[in-house]
Amino acid sequence: MKNLFEINPEIDRLELARRFLQNGRVQVRNVLTPQTAQELLSILKQQTRWSMAIFSDENAVAEAKSFKSDDMMKTGGAERVNQAAASAEALSAEGRYAFRYAHYPIVDALNERWDPNGPHEILLEHLNAPEFLNLVREVTGIKELIRADAQATLFAANHYLGHHTDSHVAQGWRIAYVLNLAPDNWHPDWGGYLLFLDDEGDVVEGFRPRFNALNLFLVPQNHLVSYVPPFAPNSRFAITGWLSDR
Repeated sequence: MKNLFEINPEIDRLELARRFLQNGRVQVRNVLTPQTAQELLSILKQQTRWSMAIFSDENAVAEAKSFKSDDMMKTGGAERVNQAAASAEALSAEGRYAFRYAHYPIVDALNERWDPNGPHEILLEHLNAPEFLNLVREVTGIKELIRADAQATLFAANHYLGHHTDSHVAQGWRIAYVLNLAPDNWHPDWGGYLLFLDDEGDVVEGFRPRFNALNLFLVPQNHLVSYVPPFAPNSRFAITGWLSDR
């Protein structure tokens, strides 16, 4: 896994830091070397057993649920997922928080030994290595960042992440990140945009899904991932998570 995570040495860190200071967010394009980015995308497409993450209020309890791939294949598994998805849509129709997307929870997989020494665990090691942490520290100006968590995410047709702020200050969250591996020809009509909102709900900035682009933004901050419509022909692959100071 030598080429699993190599940062592009030509990144203009000073310019990125200037832009981050203005708005508390920035998109770092071509963040990895091309070979590295392609290797990561291959892992997500070919070596990832996707679960389904859904936030719903079935049985009057609003909570996030993760349906593992093996469970979805069992009798009644698809029906349970569809029921949770319908509940999530009902929440969204009421203007409440909900989401639906595919994911592979890398930290859970590490702790529960799903695939010991597999590529996802090695990726998590790279995200916590000095090379990546120092890049984020330099761009954000937050020297206290010491740890990154991670999950692989896949937004396909009918997937979305509702408006929220990531207000987990007590857990040490300082920066949210999205390492995009979406197709370069991603069309605006396909959704999947990372959108930032002001207090009145107006969109103040949006990042199109791109291949090999790292989004960094301060939390808490109003944001969402826009709905991917049924006609979208491609999926939005990414590695996402938070960087913490504890």
